[in-house]
Amino acid sequence: MCKRKPGNVNEEKRGRLEYEGKHLRRNYYIRTMKYFLALTIIAASCKSSSNINKPDPVYTLVWSDEFNGTSVDLSSWNYNTGGKGWGNNEQEYYTDQNATIENGNLVITGKAETIGSNGYTSSRLTTQGKREFLYGKVEASIKIPAGQGLWPAFWMLGANINTVNWPLCGEIDIMEHINADSIFYGTLHWVNNQKVSAGNQINSAPENYHVYAIEWNADAINWSLDGVKFHSVEIKNNINSTEEFHKPFFILLNLAIGGDWPGQSIDQNKLPAKMFVDYVRVYQKQ
Repeated sequence: MCKRKPGNVNEEKRGRLEYEGKHLRRNYYIRTMKYFLALTIIAASCKSSSNINKPDPVYTLVWSDEFNGTSVDLSSWNYNTGGKGWGNNEQEYYTDQNATIENGNLVITGKAETIGSNGYTSSRLTTQGKREFLYGKVEASIKIPAGQGLWPAFWMLGANINTVNWPLCGEIDIMEHINADSIFYGTLHWVNNQKVSAGNQINSAPENYHVYAIEWNADAINWSLDGVKFHSVEIKNNINSTEEFHKPFFILLNLAIGGDWPGQSIDQNKLPAKMFVDYVRVYQKQ
């Protein structure tokens, strides 16, 4: 065992105190950094949660319908009427009687009633010729009905459809849902030598209100549900013949009954079925 030299006691004590002081300062620094890091994370999470579904600050609201009146605003909306299948072998006849304003919502009701050869009625509304948009954030808060054969949709068509017809006009399906599952679809349809589509899906509870949106600019179209992005299609420089999506589009809301996609079996117990639209809003960059 080594013996300490008496002359080294003070030096050892001083060295030990210096070491302990450095150690305390280091621990204080680490605790302080952890504290500020925790505050930063909390602040960031609070900021992100408070901004869910809010548009980017560079966007300005350019049009909306909050459905606070007593009837459908015909300065913004048209009714598509008729019952010839609408290209999808749908079973409903669209009328101007199945869309109402109730408690600040647009309500589209699908019913089991006969008009001509159609055993069901519903409504289909469009902003064609009245509210047409090129680029921006397009969103709606909607609660849908779920049931076999039901097909609610929030979508857009190229404003030049009467000139070039579909699908050359392009189609942006912001939200579609079929039958009774919990899957929501976002899809792009256009022509690239032949009819093509690009879509994706996300799961959520159909019985709740959700905000369905696209953010559309000269580079891409991005889909989200309640602020969660789930699909994107690049359109920059007309890639893949996407020139359709650099022209104005109009908005559609409808509740189809039956068709090639959901099938022709209808759950009669789900009728009448109601699709509630709290608002539709369009923002654009200024």
